[in-house]
Amino acid sequence: MIIEYSVAAIALAFIWLVVFLISTLQKGMATIGEANQTLAEVRNAIHDLSGESKQLLQTANEITDDVKTKMKTVEPLLDSAHDVGEAIHSVTDSVKKATNGFRTDFSPKKINAIKPKSQFR
Repeated sequence: MIIEYSVAAIALAFIWLVVFLISTLQKGMATIGEANQTLAEVRNAIHDLSGESKQLLQTANEITDDVKTKMKTVEPLLDSAHDVGEAIHSVTDSVKKATNGFRTDFSPKKINAIKPKSQFR
């Protein structure tokens, strides 16, 4: 009789173990299914982002080319403005030098005032 109870207890323990393992495996399968779904969503998002990033890079390249072309067009104007600035600077320096020379050439001199004779004694 003890053997029968022991066999019954072992059978119940085995059934409980099998039920526990089955529920654990089902939860694991559900988790793996969610992970697969998440991976699929990530792949789609990455695919969409890569397409958008390619468009963004192409647009950036076009803008860069456009800016380079416009800079080449504006470069002679900037060179001319630089030349005009240098010319104005040299004219200003010449005027300053001429003004300083004019001032030193005609500096006022002291004139001795003649005292009236009544003051001499």
